[in-house]
Amino acid sequence: MYKKILVPLDGSPLAEKALPHAKAIARSEDAEIVILRVPSIPSPEFFAREPSIASQILAGLEQEAEDYVNDTVKALREERLHAVCITREGPVPDTILAVADEVHADMIAMSTHGRTGVQRWLMGSVADRVVHHAHIPVMLIHPN
Repeated sequence: MYKKILVPLDGSPLAEKALPHAKAIARSEDAEIVILRVPSIPSPEFFAREPSIASQILAGLEQEAEDYVNDTVKALREERLHAVCITREGPVPDTILAVADEVHADMIAMSTHGRTGVQRWLMGSVADRVVHHAHIPVMLIHPN
């Protein structure tokens, strides 16, 4: 049923809570796990104030993202799971949805920060946007 599971990770332990669930499904379905990392890029206003270090910061963020997904995939492969990794830049929810389409994912597995009320309204919810715009099943893992 599921042959490709997209797991967007931001490098936090909270985001990684989706991995055990994705791994269990991947094992039972002999599915591939696609690890996605969308690095957080500082705002253009920051770069306008500090143009001399902008390229260094971007290069560092991109390298950190690449290292993270490569390490994650290596660990998954050591557990004898099929896994690949992707890094992309852009708005996080839109990028998750675009990559899901690009790789023909059958499911997106991700954690949610569990924010509610004003905090959710102020911060927004990547998970909420993905759930409402995805054309495939989305498995949300609550932090608790």
